[in-house]
Amino acid sequence: MKSTTDRLTLYFIWALGFFGICQPAFSQQSPSGWKAAVSSVSITPQESMWMAGYAARDHPSEGIRHDIWAKALVLEDRSGNLAVLVTTDLVGIRQELSGRIRDRLMGEYGLSRQQVILNSSHTHTGPETDYARYQFQLDPVQLDKIKRYAEDLEEKIVALVGQTLQSLEPVHLYAENGVTRFQVNRRNNKEASLLHQAELNGPNDYAVPVLKIANQKDEMVGLVFGYACHPTVLADYYISGDYAGFAQMELEKQYPGTTALFFQGAGADQNPLPRRTVPLAHQYGKELAAAVDRVLQEEMRPLESELATAYTEIELTFAKPSPSREELLDITSESSGYPEYLKQNAKVLIAKLDKGESLITSYPYPVQVWKLGDQALFSFGGELLVGYALALKQLFGPDTFVMGYSNDVMAYIPTKTVLKEGGYEGTRSPIFTTPWAFDIEERILSEAVKLAVNIGIKAKEYPLIQ
Repeated sequence: MKSTTDRLTLYFIWALGFFGICQPAFSQQSPSGWKAAVSSVSITPQESMWMAGYAARDHPSEGIRHDIWAKALVLEDRSGNLAVLVTTDLVGIRQELSGRIRDRLMGEYGLSRQQVILNSSHTHTGPETDYARYQFQLDPVQLDKIKRYAEDLEEKIVALVGQTLQSLEPVHLYAENGVTRFQVNRRNNKEASLLHQAELNGPNDYAVPVLKIANQKDEMVGLVFGYACHPTVLADYYISGDYAGFAQMELEKQYPGTTALFFQGAGADQNPLPRRTVPLAHQYGKELAAAVDRVLQEEMRPLESELATAYTEIELTFAKPSPSREELLDITSESSGYPEYLKQNAKVLIAKLDKGESLITSYPYPVQVWKLGDQALFSFGGELLVGYALALKQLFGPDTFVMGYSNDVMAYIPTKTVLKEGGYEGTRSPIFTTPWAFDIEERILSEAVKLAVNIGIKAKEYPLIQ
C-alpha cells in the first residue's frame, strides 16, 4: 500500500500534467496587459438656454429630445502609460474652456496634454458654452446661463476623469473599421438638387472606426466609434446629440452594460443628406450603430499593450493682416452686406481693441497622435475637412483613426484645394476677415507625420481610391 507521501507525489505529477495540457485554454484568459475604465455623466442643461451650431437661432431651447453626455475612457498599458479620451455631445469646446479643463487635469491628476483628448460630436442641437462671442447679442440672463453651464461642464468633466481613473481593471482591447454611407460632400453636391443626381461628387471617407474594450471574461464594457459627418440632421430647439446621440443610445440598448463613446472625425465638409426630420436622425443613428454592430460580430484585431502619445501646438498664420478698428466698424454698419452673426463677431473684436488688447496674428493649433498597439490615432483641433483624413490614410494605412473637433474648435481647417476654391469652409478662420495662410495643410500634415514617426508609427504610401 502506497504511503500518503507517495500518493501526494502522484497527485502532484498528475496535476502538473493536467494543467500543462490545459495551459492553452487558461492562457486565452490571461491578462492582455491593458487596464481601462469607462464612465459617463449627463451634461443635459437643467434649464432653457441658448443653443450652439446655427447663427440664425433667435430664442433659447424649448425642451429636451434626449439627454446628452460627457463620457470618458481611460487606458493604461503594461508599462503604466496613461491616456484619457473624453467625448461630449457638444458643438465644440473652445480654447479658453478646453485650456482650463486640461490645466486642471494636469494639476489634479498629473495628466499632460499629450495624454488627453477632448473630442466633441459637433451636434448642432446642444447648448452653447462660449458666452464671450454673444456678449453684444444676448441679454444678461441668457449670458449668465451660458457662463454657469460652462462652469458646471468644466467641473463635471474634471470629476468624471477623476472617477474613471479610480476604476481601472484588466481588459482586452480590439480595433477595426466598419463602413456606412449617409455622409455627402456638401461642397460638391447641392442639397436642393440631390434627389435629381445620379451620382455623388467630391471626396468622402465612409469609414466607421471602432475600438472595443472587453473585460477578462471577454464581455464588452466600453465601445468607442466615430464617423466623419456633421450632426446637422436636426435644426430645431430641442436639446439632443443628433444622429450621433441616437447611435450611442442604440448601441447601449443592444449591449447592456456597455458605455458607447462617439467621436467626430474629419467631417467638416460632410453633411447627412437628406436631413431636417427626427425620423432621419433616428435612421442615421441606427445605420451608424448597425455598421458598428457588424464590426463587433466579426473578428477584430487585438491590440498589444503598448501606448505612446504625442502632442504639440503649431502657430498657424493668416493670408491677410488682422483687421483694423476702422475696418471692423465698417463691417458693423447696416450697409456692409455682412450677415448679422459676423457683425456681432466684429463687435467682439472691436471690444478687444477698445480694452487695449491686440488681435491675434497667428493661432496655436493642436496636433496630437496616439499609438495603441499597432493602431494609429490622429487628433486635430477645429472643423477638420475630410481631405486630411484621406491624406493620412494614404500615408499610414486605411485603418488609421482620425479625429477632428478635438481640444479646441476655433474655425474650419481647410485643405489647400479648398482654400484655392474658396467658399464657406475656405474663408473661415478665427479672424473672419482673413482666411488661413495657404501653407496650412502642409504645416499640419508635416507636424502630424513628425509626431507619428517619433512615437513609432511608420509612414508608407497606401493606394486610396477616391
